[in-house]
Amino acid sequence: MADLVKMTPRLLRELQIKELDTLVYFKDFCEKNDLTFYLIGGCLIGALRNGGFVPWDDDIDVLMPRPDYERLHKLWKEQNADGRFRLLKTDEQTFTGNIFITITDTNYTLVKTNQINADIPHGLVLDVFPLDVCPDNRFSRKMQYVWTMIYSLFLAQIVPENHGAILSFGSRMLLWVFRGKKIRNKIWRFAESRMTKYKIEENKCVTELCAGPYWMKKEYPKHIYSGVDYVDFEGLKMPCMSGYDEYLKMVFGDYMKLPPKESRVPHHDIAYLDLNTPCIKYDSRKE
Repeated sequence: MADLVKMTPRLLRELQIKELDTLVYFKDFCEKNDLTFYLIGGCLIGALRNGGFVPWDDDIDVLMPRPDYERLHKLWKEQNADGRFRLLKTDEQTFTGNIFITITDTNYTLVKTNQINADIPHGLVLDVFPLDVCPDNRFSRKMQYVWTMIYSLFLAQIVPENHGAILSFGSRMLLWVFRGKKIRNKIWRFAESRMTKYKIEENKCVTELCAGPYWMKKEYPKHIYSGVDYVDFEGLKMPCMSGYDEYLKMVFGDYMKLPPKESRVPHHDIAYLDLNTPCIKYDSRKE
């Protein structure tokens, strides 16, 4: 594989502007189907601090309550919404390398390093994460961590890096023992049912199980998501959680303060980018 794409300020801004098309399409689909979503993370900070993208941000992240997240996948299929914009989700037929839904704009080509060998349309993506309930009981919460790690391992089929030698070794052993596609599918399906079984009305907090080990340990009081507010994002009105200030302070502290200069860089490794050519199914064997 060639060197990573170097994101100049001009190229990054062009990428950001083109990514807005996916956000608009997604918002329209959600409004038409009465689905709730929230702008989160860097995009939400950018809306409040910059009126749009953080200058060094290279993607768009949104969050949906788990019931709406599941309905999104179901309704997208029922309404044949795939066209220029494709919904991608790992299941028995498709492997994306992600543990969450992405909406892909096939008018352009972008290949991330962790998806080089994935047989999918490699376009500009909007990441859609589910918002899950975390149990009040501490033992149940620890078990939710365990089920989420099992879910992530067998769905993404990638050994977690930078989380300790024991976890890495255990993950490799599990993937070696359970090598068949059918058994792996059964395992992650079962793990998903266990980690998402808790009810919002019976517990106090929510969490982001599918955003990675760091985020899955965050517990947000559910009142943060009790309503929807709107922020300006690149001239568009976009929804966010009504308790966005409390959410951002919990995660980022003084979110209006700029991070250190060395942190003001894109955070995704991009192997290939072409903003003038529609994407095709990428084949790494051509490299």
